[in-house]
Amino acid sequence: VQLQAYGGGVVQAGGSLTVSCAASGYTFSIGDMAWFRQAPGKEREFVAAITWSDRSTYYADSAKGRFTISRDKAKNMMTLQMTSLKYEDTAVYLCAGRTSGPYRPISRALDYTYWGQGTLVTVSS
Repeated sequence: VQLQAYGGGVVQAGGSLTVSCAASGYTFSIGDMAWFRQAPGKEREFVAAITWSDRSTYYADSAKGRFTISRDKAKNMMTLQMTSLKYEDTAVYLCAGRTSGPYRPISRALDYTYWGQGTLVTVSS
């Protein structure tokens, strides 16, 4: 499985941006998918996730009410719509996927097998 994130760029604070993730390869093996982000000098942090089976969505507190994660199985695509962007949202956004399996916390990066290379989102103040 290969994941390719794209759509990052520079946006002013208060603006909106959508980043996307395209999956290829043995995509049938992908279960849940998620977005993480990593700012310079900081730990990788969970942003949002969507389950494969029922499309339940989960968000970090920092993303609730501002970000929307969605998924198109037919196109093997996942997107993250971001609104009301803040300077502190500046980071490399990485898409991730994992196989189906026993219960694991959906926000834990260690449980994700597949990772894209990331796309940089810069929010200017």
